[in-house]
Amino acid sequence: MPDFVHGSERRPLVPGQTIFDVAGELSVVVPASCNKTGRCHECVVEIRSGGSQLAPRTEEESFLGPTFRLACQARVAAAEEDVEFSVLRRRLRILLAPDEQRADLDLDPAVREVNGHLVADDGTDLGVAGGAPVGVAVDIGTTTVVLELVDLRTGAVLAIASIENPQRFGGSDVMTRITYEAEVPGELRLSLRRALNHELKRLCADLGLDRKQLVEMVIVGNPTMRDLALNLDILPIGRLPYRSVTETAWRDGTAPSTMVSRRAHELGLLIHPQARVVAGPLIACHVGADAAADLVAVDAIERGGSFLLVDIGTNTEIVASDGHRILAASSPAGPAFEGGGVRYGMPGADGAIEKVGLRDGRFQIEVIGDAPPEGICGSGLVDLLAVLRRSGRMTDRGAFADRADEFRIVDQPRITLSRADVGHLSIAKAATAVGQRVLLRRLGLRPEDLDRVYLAGGFANALDIRTAVEIGLLVDARPERMTRVGNASIAGARALLLSRRRRAELDDIVRRIEHVELESEPDFFDMFTDGCLFDPIAV
Repeated sequence: MPDFVHGSERRPLVPGQTIFDVAGELSVVVPASCNKTGRCHECVVEIRSGGSQLAPRTEEESFLGPTFRLACQARVAAAEEDVEFSVLRRRLRILLAPDEQRADLDLDPAVREVNGHLVADDGTDLGVAGGAPVGVAVDIGTTTVVLELVDLRTGAVLAIASIENPQRFGGSDVMTRITYEAEVPGELRLSLRRALNHELKRLCADLGLDRKQLVEMVIVGNPTMRDLALNLDILPIGRLPYRSVTETAWRDGTAPSTMVSRRAHELGLLIHPQARVVAGPLIACHVGADAAADLVAVDAIERGGSFLLVDIGTNTEIVASDGHRILAASSPAGPAFEGGGVRYGMPGADGAIEKVGLRDGRFQIEVIGDAPPEGICGSGLVDLLAVLRRSGRMTDRGAFADRADEFRIVDQPRITLSRADVGHLSIAKAATAVGQRVLLRRLGLRPEDLDRVYLAGGFANALDIRTAVEIGLLVDARPERMTRVGNASIAGARALLLSRRRRAELDDIVRRIEHVELESEPDFFDMFTDGCLFDPIAV
């Protein structure tokens, strides 16, 4: 009998039943706040297969693309094949523990206790101090959203959460989301705001906090994600010269900085209504406040010397310096290494294969959470590509031996890697490789010259550096100088939350950074073609 399928769990298809109905049986949390009427638009799910078994979409679902439905509206009409679905707000593995990779503590927050009142540095009286003042650091990535609650008196991290960005129904990369926002204005902003409020409410409940204790928030992210959170117009970021309205205002001299401040009540965020929401400064074009926060987290500028920082994600951001000049570029790598566009790809959640080896001709795997495998995340994909290449099962052009169409990684449940998957991964890898090559070439540096290489982003903590170099994802720098820093953006956001000095310093630093348009390189397309090969990067 055909089933509903979610991960490794199955339940029979019952005509008339909705996905929301079966979610409870599967112990799947599907958020909703409208009593299943379809009005809140929170219960978005992705239909991975079997969509033909569901009744036509309702008017409430008209804003969604063809592979997405509202769980409360998607009703079984036929029971002839399985319906596989996934929710858009899965909890992800915490990629940066609160006590690890922390930027040096510089405790000088913008909100202080004065005569029993909490007062911001702009003079706003936030009321009587009814408990420890708490700040919120948020890193909004295209794929992942990370939040930290921080005690502003001590700098201690009280809680941390990581979820999938619920905006995925609007596209897997920033350009498709910009297009979606133009066609269906407001839905992406609404989904993000509700997800943030849901997590803030949950964290406050867990800690026994009143939401009015949350007295300041710092947000970082790429320009599109940051500006969506601020209710700013993102359409200019999608067309030449690809600038946020805040960057344009700063360059025109009508704004002192790309750093932005709003009140929480203006953005509909359920913290103290008069709390400031401060958005970190942008570097340029698609190089955003997340990359700027990375620099704060690792103290890259203060340490001096040459460095390369690679924040691998849907929009990979790369910063390089020879100790004097600082260059930055963005590479539209796409979501392949974060689970998008790969048939069995998934983010780093329980059930994701994160490591792959080969022994006696059989794949050996490690799965996050010691759970049954449901798919494979970025670090596992890098390992798998290296294993296939090293064993001669795949050529440098990504063709499989014996003209096979796919390799089976796991038999039960069936998880494979196809030639189409490899094509997506080669493009993502090439974009990341070209960015590194161009910036190092501009600075006259070889990989072995670098004093430090920082690897940041969604799967950096689990990434095997050796295999990443082997397939040409990372430059071949000296291994002892390469450091995984995990989600450095959230650590940087926390540092900005706790220190007014660091905010001012970062604002000065981003003005010094030279932005490089990779496509303007005369041999860009030749380098991109080379980058699609699964060979080490030639610099």
